[in-house]
Amino acid sequence: MFTEEELKDMEGFKRVSDFIEVKCGCTSKKYGDTVGKLRVFTNGQFLISCNCTPACDAEKLTPFDFEKHSGKEGTRKWKNHIWVVMNNKKVPLWRTVLMKYYKHASNGANGLSNLQARRLFHRDEFISCSRCKKERRFRLRTEEECRIYHDASNARRWRCDNWPYDKITCEDDEERASRKSCRGCPRSPTCKEPIATPTPVIECGTYTRRCNPPTPPPKCTIYSRSCNIP
Repeated sequence: MFTEEELKDMEGFKRVSDFIEVKCGCTSKKYGDTVGKLRVFTNGQFLISCNCTPACDAEKLTPFDFEKHSGKEGTRKWKNHIWVVMNNKKVPLWRTVLMKYYKHASNGANGLSNLQARRLFHRDEFISCSRCKKERRFRLRTEEECRIYHDASNARRWRCDNWPYDKITCEDDEERASRKSCRGCPRSPTCKEPIATPTPVIECGTYTRRCNPPTPPPKCTIYSRSCNIP
């Protein structure tokens, strides 16, 4: 699989019968370094166990999930953002020999293909403040994030100080137009297609934008976005 010469400079290197293990990490401007152990299996699968805190029990994370778990800001480019330590320097994965053994088919989530696994969420959406009219970004990656967005979109007077991610006010700058064009779509960073495909992919069990509290709304089904890309 790998020779000792190829891996000897990687910190935390350990060889087991069906995988090799090295120290890895991902750096966030807000949270700093999140350190873990990357295991590269003989079938090409990459799995990471997180060691960010003694209480963290996140194991068997895909590189994509580990990057998200670390709180890394911006676009999802785990091959650039996840690093290993070689000769006391952080080296991105794409510059190492490890990527020679990465196989997309072996890294699909729950039996889904890599493309399908990455499409199980909405793109980012924006809500305007009722006071200053500035638009604030909402991520829709998980059930909890969907619930937060649905509640905010149904609020009659949503304000900047209700934004769930950081403490902000109407005095804080709005995202630049060039940054707002990146909506987190896994197929096209600048996807502008607002129409959902007719095939439901997962159920979030939260509110829809059409619900009218206090009447309990039905379950909401999340749809993947259509990017019109061949």
